[in-house]
Amino acid sequence: MENFTEIPLYSLIPFVLMLGSIAIMPIFAEHFWESNKNKLIISTILSIPVIIFLLLNNLSHELTHVVVYDYIPFIILLGSLFVITGGIYIDGDLEAKPLTNTIFIAIGAVLASIMGTTGAAMLLIRPILQTNSERRFKVHTVLFFIGVVANCGGLLTPLGDPPLFMMYLRGADFFWFLSMFKMWFVANGLLLLIYFFVDKFYYSKESPENILFDHTRVKPISISGKINFILLVGVVLAVAFINPQTIGFIKENPNFAFIREFVLIILSILSLLLTSKKTREQNQFNWHPIEEVAYLFIGIFITMAPVLEYLSSNAEKLGVKTTAQFYYATGLLSSFLDNTPTAVTFYTLAKSLFSHQAATGGTMVAGIPELIMQAISLGAVFFGAMTYIGNGPNFMVKSIAEQQGIEMPHFFAYMYKFSILVLLPVFVLIHLIFI
Repeated sequence: MENFTEIPLYSLIPFVLMLGSIAIMPIFAEHFWESNKNKLIISTILSIPVIIFLLLNNLSHELTHVVVYDYIPFIILLGSLFVITGGIYIDGDLEAKPLTNTIFIAIGAVLASIMGTTGAAMLLIRPILQTNSERRFKVHTVLFFIGVVANCGGLLTPLGDPPLFMMYLRGADFFWFLSMFKMWFVANGLLLLIYFFVDKFYYSKESPENILFDHTRVKPISISGKINFILLVGVVLAVAFINPQTIGFIKENPNFAFIREFVLIILSILSLLLTSKKTREQNQFNWHPIEEVAYLFIGIFITMAPVLEYLSSNAEKLGVKTTAQFYYATGLLSSFLDNTPTAVTFYTLAKSLFSHQAATGGTMVAGIPELIMQAISLGAVFFGAMTYIGNGPNFMVKSIAEQQGIEMPHFFAYMYKFSILVLLPVFVLIHLIFI
């Protein structure tokens, strides 16, 4: 690990500019930023100086790791869930009453821990948008959908969110994550309760014509592309049980290191072959959302490498030692970095601080005190909802909503209109009750 003096602050500038581009471009260069090609150009321009810096400073291993072992599995997992859930068309148009919408999001909260936040979000975002298509006020529904389904719902299994999967790979038992059920229940329950009353308020502001139109267009739910549910089970099983760190022959033979990703690609290809063209057309399936995530996150992952090196080499100087500090530090960085490497960084810090100590007031999980593991997991999963870049599905949901004509708030507006106002008080309450 490099020392602080060997990780100059100027190496962090491209990452700051990458975040700045994501935050500012949609406001001041909206037309330019609509093109995924332009997003890739920005990512490339900002990544090149970081790549040169890493190579010149004998940090090629970090570059290889962040691209090959972090980004590639990340985008293959998100891509496979995007392709497979994009082949499931849930037809129908329920009456978009507040209770109906709340139940819709609640189902997503449960599914998020079973098929991952990406899988649940991609499966349900289109039908909930269809259900609310007759309503004028629906931006708030997408925002709460991001908060609950794309983030907070995925707390109960390592399949739910990538940070939890990384903790699982490092030794946390598969069923240990169920120990956070109370936190999951309180956080999601409060958000659903708040959403119900917010949606009830906006429902009362709808015109009588919209309400009548919504009432007369009710259509029973039907599902096409059911073969994809089987493929989705295949993804869940592959992620759960094909673990290169624990399967002997894979661990001993680097040629098999990406067998899980190979399986996911095969499942994605099967989905494309076995799903009818009509089903995907009905689902308005296209590659734009996953392309946007792929192009932006390659820039984020590469420019983030020096930032993570800096944090890792200075971890003990940060003064992060208590459960509350781990919770908020992991949460703060998960809001603006991708929450997966952030969780790994603070896990590494915790292991260096506590590996030779007996856990005080609790057991050890993956070599660190259980309460610290809970704090890191909660901070990464919950605070990933604080910005569009905190977790991969956030951008995908935003992109799909915008493709259907919904004017989503820009980067800063998302924070001051929603996440700081609604999510942060709930997360602080979780700290006060459980941490």
